[in-house]
Amino acid sequence: MKKKRQIGAVLLTLSLVMFAEGCRKKVPAPPPPPKPAVVKETPPPPKPVIASFTVDPSSIERGQSATLRWSSQNASSATIDNGIGSVQPNGSRQVSPSSTTTYRLTVTGEGGEASQTVTLRVTEPAPPPPPPPPAPKKSITSLVEEMIKDAYFDYDKSDIREDARNQLQQNADALKNILQQVSGTVVIEGHCDERGSAEYNLGLGDRRSTAARDFLVQLGVPADRLRVVSYGKERPQCTESNESCWQKNRRAHFVGVE
Repeated sequence: MKKKRQIGAVLLTLSLVMFAEGCRKKVPAPPPPPKPAVVKETPPPPKPVIASFTVDPSSIERGQSATLRWSSQNASSATIDNGIGSVQPNGSRQVSPSSTTTYRLTVTGEGGEASQTVTLRVTEPAPPPPPPPPAPKKSITSLVEEMIKDAYFDYDKSDIREDARNQLQQNADALKNILQQVSGTVVIEGHCDERGSAEYNLGLGDRRSTAARDFLVQLGVPADRLRVVSYGKERPQCTESNESCWQKNRRAHFVGVE
């Protein structure tokens, strides 16, 4: 009997325990902690960059001009110092400083600013070369020798023939110019060929030089700057005894005298 009572007590205890466990309210397990929210970081704005800043040409003479050129990235505004001021972030500008100048380009954007310099060298213009020395003044002798041609005559004649007339007209134009530039006198020499006496040819030579002088005076050459002389057949230009040579000797020849 005692053993039965012990078994009954044990069973009663077990029943009470089971009843108590059945009546106990079940508590749900706590939820897992929430995952932290992912925050996306906003990247900083890009910094402005000066891609190029040049001056062309890099050296000028005072009074000349050069061209500034620049380009940039990520910039919203730009300035250049030394009197230029605000400019577009990309552009060009012509400058003409009076002395060597360093220009600074500054560009600004959301990411900050950047700057760069360029120098334009200005030199003094080279002095002009000295004028060439004046050409030595030619004498009346050389001018007459270069510019005045002989006038020729027919045999035993002192009349101004057609070809001599044309030549004397050219001589008159040249002589008027020469006599305005230099002082001196023009001597008109009368010459003859070898035929006839010396005395006769002196007279014929005088008539030829006088005819040439009178013709020039009629064309406006100053008479007081002309002088006549006859050499007859004493100073032949050609010494052969033929018509071609004699024609060269029948002439009025011109010489300038200081």
